[in-house]
Amino acid sequence: MKKASITIYALVFGMVFLILLGGVIGFILFNLTLIEKRIAWYKAFDIAEAGIEYYKWCINNNVNCELEKEYTDINGNAIGKFKIEVQTNLNCQEVVSHQIISAGWTYKFPEIKRKISVLYARESVAKYAFISNSNVWVGPDHTILGPYYSNGGIRFDGTNLSNVSSAQENWECTNSFGCGPNGVGYGEGLCPPECQIINKKCICPGVFSTTQNSKRDLFLYPISQFDFTGITADLNQIKNAAQNLGGIYLKPAKQINSEGKGWHLKFSIDSVTGGTKVEAKIITKLSPTCGFSYENDGFPSCGNSQNGYYQWNYFTITSETTYQTFTISNSCAVIFVEDNLWPEGTIKGKVTVASANLIDTNKPTDIILNYNLDYAGTGNDGLTLISQRNILIGPNSPNDMVLKGIFIAQNGRFSRNHYQNNIKESLTITGSIISSGRVGTQWINLGGHIISGYINRETYVDTNLLYNPPTYTPYFTSQFKKIRWQEINY
Repeated sequence: MKKASITIYALVFGMVFLILLGGVIGFILFNLTLIEKRIAWYKAFDIAEAGIEYYKWCINNNVNCELEKEYTDINGNAIGKFKIEVQTNLNCQEVVSHQIISAGWTYKFPEIKRKISVLYARESVAKYAFISNSNVWVGPDHTILGPYYSNGGIRFDGTNLSNVSSAQENWECTNSFGCGPNGVGYGEGLCPPECQIINKKCICPGVFSTTQNSKRDLFLYPISQFDFTGITADLNQIKNAAQNLGGIYLKPAKQINSEGKGWHLKFSIDSVTGGTKVEAKIITKLSPTCGFSYENDGFPSCGNSQNGYYQWNYFTITSETTYQTFTISNSCAVIFVEDNLWPEGTIKGKVTVASANLIDTNKPTDIILNYNLDYAGTGNDGLTLISQRNILIGPNSPNDMVLKGIFIAQNGRFSRNHYQNNIKESLTITGSIISSGRVGTQWINLGGHIISGYINRETYVDTNLLYNPPTYTPYFTSQFKKIRWQEINY
């Protein structure tokens, strides 16, 4: 009887032990599965990221790659897959940006997936408030909120909140920049103390200032020189888009009207489509104003000519005829004008406007700014204005002028000529100035007093256009880079 009791107890305790052991083993196996699933969750993320990097290589090398691809570990074992979705932002068949979405998973746990979305784009010239290909002088009234760069030397007497950079280690500051070798000091013909008189020349650092306005710790020089031709727009490509891809092409005004002097474009918001419409007018008469510029643009001399630099500027419209009103296409928001151009008005969305004579390149065109250029204020507005030669602010420009956009004077300059007794109050630019020649919108006399141009000037870089500019805006590189990253809930 006693042995039977012991056997029953042994059986009971054995069963309890087996139940407990099974529970422990089940618990361990359950946790091992959880650990494996957690590892698979992390691996799925790595696989999704590998898909992003893979497709980045594809777009930067212009290769049509597979959208679904097997993923192998470091030992060459296939452990999962990634699947790519691509959303490309196109305008005039040109790529502005890529939205890449990559989903990754392992073969062992295919139900565990991670999805990543990345925006790839390129840096446009909108990164800089100014890019110049020549020596420049920024006056003490000028406030610039954005990086400033020149291939030439810079006298920066204004206020800067970002880097001011020059490709020059030193340069000769001449009379037209308020310097000279006639002694040390501040004033016309004198060499500022920040510079040195060497061999009867005033030699200055790549970037220097004669005021306390500037943040000199943000002066950088010398730095690598910009290939200015590498950041200019392809005018032939823009013309082709205007003629064949849904843009707007305006032939030389004289081909339509024998008295044509150029085109006047008035932008406004289309109440029907909600986009931008443009009224195109043929200019038939221009009145002259005598002006002085640093460059000789081939106009006949006027007044008391100094080396032929005082010239008649035919910039003021006195007669015009309406040609046609166009609605700008969202799929190819490009206008190409084969003539001189006078633009004005309000832009909604992103628009590129180019002025160039590609029929006779010996007669380059200019853009004249006699009016304000503004945005509708949607937060997604932008204008790129490209001139084959100059972009010049006219003598009858507004007293308080507002200019918004990326302004590119490819082979000339962005400036306002010296018109006698013509002083304006303020010039506010939001965007970027890209100018091959010297930029200038204010003139001062030997005593340092303003005698022409704008008294107060402010320039703000438009960061909204850095990675998402109007089509055909020049980029610094053809390589797309990661701009925005986020994980998407699967």
